[in-house]
Amino acid sequence: MELDIMYLLFLQGLREVTGGIFNELFNAISKLAVDILPFLPYVIFWCADKRWGWRFMTTLWSGEVVNGVVKLTVCAYRPWIRSNLIEPAGDSKVAATGYSFPSGHTMCATTTYGNVVAWQKDRRRWLAVLCGIMILLTGFSRNFLGVHTPQDVLIGFGESVLLIWIIGKAERKVAGNDKLLDILTLIGGLIIIAALAYIQLKPYPMDYVDGKLLVDPQKMMNDTFKACGGFLGLLIGSWADRHYLHYEIPKGSPLLGLLSCVGLGLMLAWDMFFSKATIILALGGHWGNLLARLIMVLFAIVIWPMVIRKECSSAAETEGRSGAGDSHK
Repeated sequence: MELDIMYLLFLQGLREVTGGIFNELFNAISKLAVDILPFLPYVIFWCADKRWGWRFMTTLWSGEVVNGVVKLTVCAYRPWIRSNLIEPAGDSKVAATGYSFPSGHTMCATTTYGNVVAWQKDRRRWLAVLCGIMILLTGFSRNFLGVHTPQDVLIGFGESVLLIWIIGKAERKVAGNDKLLDILTLIGGLIIIAALAYIQLKPYPMDYVDGKLLVDPQKMMNDTFKACGGFLGLLIGSWADRHYLHYEIPKGSPLLGLLSCVGLGLMLAWDMFFSKATIILALGGHWGNLLARLIMVLFAIVIWPMVIRKECSSAAETEGRSGAGDSHK
């Protein structure tokens, strides 16, 4: 028996002897990494630090695309397919989508928490330490729940750290150079086209058990189409901001926090409910997911910053007129 399966069986034994009391905790840590954490970059972009918002978004969406392409290249089966002794916790067999290698949850956690570490290590060391711990807990949660092997987690972590480093270096070199950024935007678009062509044209394992296909590659492509849509939204939105919008955070505005919360709520509602009931239902899992994420990211980078700027400016003008009126009394 392989060492990775033996390790997962050891953790499975721990789950059983403890009566599963830690299952919900680690499940919540896992869900936080993919259900809530990916929205943090937009909040940072809107109201905290625009430059770091771009870095967060670029790292996250690059990681999503790289992780998706690697998954669909390696096509590693989930642990419970490799060994019928593995019984993952809860509804993991249904919730854990895609192939196994590398771990998408670990990638999301590392790119986002990891950027917080890079951003805050010299400002709020306690926050950087906390985010480092959350990276470790998220990776371990994927093993503890029985949905990923140790190598899945380690490579998901490694690719994310590498992307954080590369994008950090690149950001410092190209900052302010709009011509070079436009060239990189075009290259990014070509990479997405190539990635979409590759995942649709490459061969996939078609293994059957009792007449049933073990893993349907068409369903496994959905997450990568989603990633490509998000990355395209980032590319288009960044181009629009550089050349037309020039969004600047209206720091000090009393409406900024409220508008950021409203924008976050709208994005969550779109992602969890409305996109599935409209575009994805109409266009299917591939192009529906791509377009849904494209729209969501463009909303975050183009539409909502315009709303924030307009409302904060109006509030400032109203306050200015009110202050001027009071001074004449």
